[in-house]
Amino acid sequence: MTAHTESLVPSQGRNTAAVSGPRPLNGPKQLLAASVGNAVEWFDWYIYSILAIYFSTQFFPADAESSLVPLLGTMAVFAVGFFARPLGGLLIGYLADRFGRKRILVLTVLGMGAGSLMIAFSPTYAQIGVFAPLILVVARLVQGLSAGGEYAASSALLVESAPTGKRGFYSSFFYISATSANLLAIGIAALLTQLLPAEDMRSWGWRIPFVVGAVAALIALWVRSHAAETLHEDQIAAASASRGTAERVRLFSFLKHHPKSVFFVFGMTASSAIVFYIWTGFLPTYANIAVGFDVTQGLSASLISLTWFLVLQPVMGALSDRFGRKPFLIAFGVFFTVATVPLLGSLNDSFASFLAVQLLGVTFIAAATSIVQAVFSELFPRTLRSAGIGFPYAVSVALFGGTAPYVATWMASQGNIGGFAWYVAGISLVSLIIMCFVPETYKKELD
Repeated sequence: MTAHTESLVPSQGRNTAAVSGPRPLNGPKQLLAASVGNAVEWFDWYIYSILAIYFSTQFFPADAESSLVPLLGTMAVFAVGFFARPLGGLLIGYLADRFGRKRILVLTVLGMGAGSLMIAFSPTYAQIGVFAPLILVVARLVQGLSAGGEYAASSALLVESAPTGKRGFYSSFFYISATSANLLAIGIAALLTQLLPAEDMRSWGWRIPFVVGAVAALIALWVRSHAAETLHEDQIAAASASRGTAERVRLFSFLKHHPKSVFFVFGMTASSAIVFYIWTGFLPTYANIAVGFDVTQGLSASLISLTWFLVLQPVMGALSDRFGRKPFLIAFGVFFTVATVPLLGSLNDSFASFLAVQLLGVTFIAAATSIVQAVFSELFPRTLRSAGIGFPYAVSVALFGGTAPYVATWMASQGNIGGFAWYVAGISLVSLIIMCFVPETYKKELD
């Protein structure tokens, strides 16, 4: 039995599907629809932080006392987008549970593309004054809402499209596409900085990747228009019938009916979010603060590590379909509880040391990221799945992943950079304890 032919109502010990309901899915087409759109979403998200150093002075006037004022303002706007994600996970996840995944995923990719287009063609502070950063804030709010909704709806679509026994493998394509987008964003930024003088990059070159992102969103929109829906009217009606009521899905229905699953998503995400953002993005800066590591070498190391991380995703996803999800979750939790302090403490100013720490870290991060979409989806029924995943995930990412660089920098300013490793290890321990209570679901029939 495949995930896409399941009904929500148990009947005589088995799942049944309405005759007029879901049709067999084209797996590769479903993977392409979810992955291409997700890659566009994350390309647009990553390119902002990569190019912020170039366009910050276009939106924020330089302060005579500090040259960091424009960059600080630009990164504050980045944070605004980060904290818009929980609202996107809630609202767009709710819509995906009410009206289907496909239509909502079209909406999320349109939102991200529109945000990129706004940034690409926004006038500068010199041209329109305070309205320039205001446009930037609106664009990042739209992108933040879209990113939060993207995780909620595409996670559900990926897992619901998977045949029985391949949900872990399908789940891995979320981070395959997201990591590919990160690598592409780094590559395009590096190419532009090689081709254009620094002055041209600051003046207009930084706009090019945002135009690329907007055009890619149109392509993703076309691809997603050919995807198949995985949530149908007969399934929504069957879910209500199984509860003996005509109750419709409401904004917080997932919290009312599945509070334990919401807690599991929030708790598991805390550690995976913080170590993901540290190891795949902030680690060069952390090494620079801690031991004086040359951050320019971090780009080369990160390209190697992210490529390795990408390769591991489908391998670990497929292995979880055979051996279960919990061994991978426990291995991830134990590793970062025990190894974070010695690993970060072993950093020195050599490239080899940095690369070894990063490669080892992303290997165990892949044990979690490759399967979390499957784990989360297996905790919720179909009609509450998107919001049930999207909201607690986005809140946890904002609280732990989004604040990690700030916490590390603040501890460094207090002369206690080593304390940050203990902070990460503590979060990992709490998540590990929660993971021990998460049910094993890899053999479960969805819904």
